[in-house]
Amino acid sequence: MHYDFQQELLAKGRSELPKVLMASAECAPLSKTGGLADVIGTLPKQLKKIGLDVRVITPYHRVIKEKYSELVRHLFHFYVDLGWRHAYAGIELLKLDGITYYLVDNEQYYGDRIYYGGEAEGEQYAFFSRVILEAMPQLDFTPDIVHCNDWHTAVIPMLAKTQYQGKMQEECRYLLSIHNIAFQGKYHFGFVKDVLDIDDKYYSPEYLELDGCADLLKAGCVFADRISTVSPSYAQEIRTPYYAEGLEDILNRRSAELTGILNGIDRKVFNPADDAFLPVAYDQAHPEGKAVCKRALQERMGLVIQPDVPIFAMVTRMTEQKGFDLVQCMLDDFMQSEDVQFMLLGTGDERFENFMRSAEGRYRGRLCAYIGYSEENAHLIYAGSDFFLMPSRFEPCGLGQMIAMRYGTLPIVRETGGLRDSVKPYSTLSPDGNGFSFKEFDAWEMRDAIRFAISTYANKPVMKRLITNAMSADFGFERSAVEYVRLYLDMI
Repeated sequence: MHYDFQQELLAKGRSELPKVLMASAECAPLSKTGGLADVIGTLPKQLKKIGLDVRVITPYHRVIKEKYSELVRHLFHFYVDLGWRHAYAGIELLKLDGITYYLVDNEQYYGDRIYYGGEAEGEQYAFFSRVILEAMPQLDFTPDIVHCNDWHTAVIPMLAKTQYQGKMQEECRYLLSIHNIAFQGKYHFGFVKDVLDIDDKYYSPEYLELDGCADLLKAGCVFADRISTVSPSYAQEIRTPYYAEGLEDILNRRSAELTGILNGIDRKVFNPADDAFLPVAYDQAHPEGKAVCKRALQERMGLVIQPDVPIFAMVTRMTEQKGFDLVQCMLDDFMQSEDVQFMLLGTGDERFENFMRSAEGRYRGRLCAYIGYSEENAHLIYAGSDFFLMPSRFEPCGLGQMIAMRYGTLPIVRETGGLRDSVKPYSTLSPDGNGFSFKEFDAWEMRDAIRFAISTYANKPVMKRLITNAMSADFGFERSAVEYVRLYLDMI
């Protein structure tokens, strides 16, 4: 994809695209616990291809030191005060795959886990936010836009506009991207005041207060110049009480500054035509290798070798958000009444993990519960399965359904957030679909969607067309990157 922004630049009286500093708690391949890291790992590369000077600032986590320390160069250091704490902040430089990373070094805060939990985690990312603001005038790079991500950096716009007035930090424009509104960084105001020196007047429903707590994500929603989230549907959903987790009022007040941009996937990493984790390569024009992958999956996971029995798969966190309570409700009925196989890879709530271990015992040879994570096995599951189940209660974007379609595995999703925006449900009235869906968060409505998928599986010409549709869908980050550039241009 190529896009020329010259007309937009001329309209702004500019000759260059804006410079962007992207701030995030994690970033693949350096550090990763979830989808946030995938976005921050992929989006800057696509923005750079378009012509932006975009750089990433992220903590120098232990996992980064263990893998990349020999490539890291020290730039400078200083000390910051967080209440009574006088903490060292090192700014290190890493250039990798054409992207410049600034790494915030402090052994106390980033020498162990990426997320400490509780107030220790709040202190981790209060420190990170303060260091970013203090480092900005000292970097060899002056951003036009600071792109903050989730609650960990959401307080930066507030601090910039209240504590750095008249300085370069205030002059920058700030974008806050909400990747999952369920995580807001809520703490006792006394704690937040202590670590960030926030004036008492901001502890009110107009600014920071929510449910008797200081809410850092809310602070970002109030003070950021623009707000984005990771799918158009989610941008609408989080303006309603069911999805907004208490932030619907501020997001409705700022609806004109709220944008939804659907995430994408890294098509080089997820590519069945060139995937080292697969026994054979295949693509849309030559899909025969998918059957080989299905047999390899059955062999590896202890499933009976049955090429004509559909495999339903999940690669997921086993939580209520991901709809696993629906799975628990209908799984036995599903396995007892249908000639199918079921493949799960993931971890999550103990009760769901135990349920799946028990189910594997009941349906051995037809059901495999791989409790854990393996990148190699995940790729083989995407390639070797026939259907990919994502019955999420809410899903800001979702990447699993996009990856599954890339490998010719048809998603079955609940119509929410990015799942609704990326999966076009097949029906006799809409034959050009690329998957299946159900509307209500209900186990038996999900069961009906699965039954329809099974009946469709028996119709080989229709399945062939749906697989072709799924594999030809464009979920690369190139499209998303163009939309982010448009958003950046609107901000300057």
